[in-house]
Amino acid sequence: MPFAVTATVSFLIVLGIMVLVHEFGHFAVAKLCGVRVEVFSLGFGTRLFGVKYGDTDYRISALPLGGYVKMSGETPGSETTGDPGEFSAHPRWQRVLIALAGPVANFILAFVLMAALYTMHNEVEQYLAAPAVLDVVPPNSPAGRAGLETGDRIVHFDDKKNPTWETLTDRALLDVNTTVPITVERTVNGQTKQFSTELLLADPSHGEDFDIEALGLLPKEQDGPVMIQDVVPGNPAAKAGLKTGDGLVAVNGQQVHSVAAVITVLDEGGNKPANLVIDRNGKQFSATVQPVWTEYSTGQAPGYALGFLPAPPPFTVEQLPLSKAIQRSISYNVHYSGLILDILHRMFTRHGQVMQQLSGPIGMARMTGEAAEMHGWQPIIGLTALISLNLGIMNLLPIPILDGGMILLLCIEGMLRRDLKQEFKERVYQVAFVMLILFFAIIMVNDVSKLNLFQHLKP
Repeated sequence: MPFAVTATVSFLIVLGIMVLVHEFGHFAVAKLCGVRVEVFSLGFGTRLFGVKYGDTDYRISALPLGGYVKMSGETPGSETTGDPGEFSAHPRWQRVLIALAGPVANFILAFVLMAALYTMHNEVEQYLAAPAVLDVVPPNSPAGRAGLETGDRIVHFDDKKNPTWETLTDRALLDVNTTVPITVERTVNGQTKQFSTELLLADPSHGEDFDIEALGLLPKEQDGPVMIQDVVPGNPAAKAGLKTGDGLVAVNGQQVHSVAAVITVLDEGGNKPANLVIDRNGKQFSATVQPVWTEYSTGQAPGYALGFLPAPPPFTVEQLPLSKAIQRSISYNVHYSGLILDILHRMFTRHGQVMQQLSGPIGMARMTGEAAEMHGWQPIIGLTALISLNLGIMNLLPIPILDGGMILLLCIEGMLRRDLKQEFKERVYQVAFVMLILFFAIIMVNDVSKLNLFQHLKP
């Protein structure tokens, strides 16, 4: 199946689940409180089809980028009749609960998904939880220019001591386009010493999503060589005689322990033949191959390739007892909730140009497509949980048109012990709507710029 189709279908499925869960939260609590729900819609705009049951029209609408629950008397500016089924006729605490129910439903979904994953089958790449040891460091990369070398162990990165690769990746994303202090541990002539410098996390990706590997921070994913799982016929690897089960030890004299390191060394060599050291059944031999320039259909940046499928790096499979899975899920969601809040804080304080890294529908479709094509269920389940968590937090922001804005206005009315003037609330909603449209436009510009529509690719 073409990647564009996979990305579109997977995105619509994931988004549909997110919207269904979020709106069902509002719907269920509204019903429990006795509020009449007129419409439950997946999508916006023109009604395509649906069914009327009781007071509610359950429908699928034309624009599949969200959804809504329409409650009687909820729309600002609409006349109220005093009907006990109207939203505005209910106590403020009930209206607050209805507004909270959508984000809470998303939090519950993220928790349940990760708990189920940890209980059934969770594949964990071992290097992510291991000390951050560098593989190949390109001399012309930001890391190379800062003085970092192959084999260095990062013992301090920004405000994190002894970070794992997972921690370092999260922190680097927050520090994009800033300079951070970094300390590495290096063994020279049998003696281990520490070396400190500063690393500029300039985004060199030219429109692609930020990736720390583009900075020259390539993780050492395993101690041994990169194992070859399959060889594509007719490609350089096959022509050089490489076989399934071979280990790629070195490229152009540099030992490699990850696919990223192989790609980096090949790109450094350009169109020149590459010298490989191959391990086969414990014996090493050399081979010279001519890399080919490859345009990928999966959103991956184009580059030089040899034409083989690598075996995944070492990983462990966890099947935790329910109690431990629940604890792990709580820790996961708390950690990434904090990360999302940190991103929001930096976005509003203009720290590190985080806004440029945000993705809209196009970026999310590409990410869900890539996750859907990865091995196993873990990537797509993990991404769905993160999107659900993000949706819940974003909807709690105190912006009037969102759930958090409604809660804020209700709290203000509660403290004043009277309703705010309807004209005032209408103006507030109008301003908030314009702000959201502008924000969405910025995100869409980010998405389009990452498509490289106006950049000339190498031949």
